Amino acid sequence: MKFYQRFAYYSMGMIIGMVFLFMFLNGKDMKCSYFPNARVLKDLRSKPFHYSTESKEQLTQKWVDTSDIRKTLTYGDVIFSKSNIPQKGGKLYVIEGKNSKNEPITLEVINYSDKAVLSSIKKE
Repeated sequence: MKFYQRFAYYSMGMIIGMVFLFMFLNGKDMKCSYFPNARVLKDLRSKPFHYSTESKEQLTQKWVDTSDIRKTLTYGDVIFSKSNIPQKGGKLYVIEGKNSKNEPITLEVINYSDKAVLSSIKKE
């Protein structure tokens, strides 16, 4: 078999395989979170989220609200040098983000096996 014939068979097989792949994966919301930052934030978002009394008091002030908390849990940066510390039966994670006024904020979230609790919010 000559080269151009092998190339034609290879191309046809690749085209048919790509069509099946696009049909199979079309419309799927596939996200890969292999990096540690993305994995921690996804784990915190997937659990029931609770607020401590201290964080509820800070939310009554006007410099931060729950939408800022959600954005930080989606787009924030986990500070691993201060995180993954055992605390109160869970692990403490420190997450930096920004509020709606573009001011830096820091969240301290305790990650339990069945829930996540926002322990404090700090304005920097």
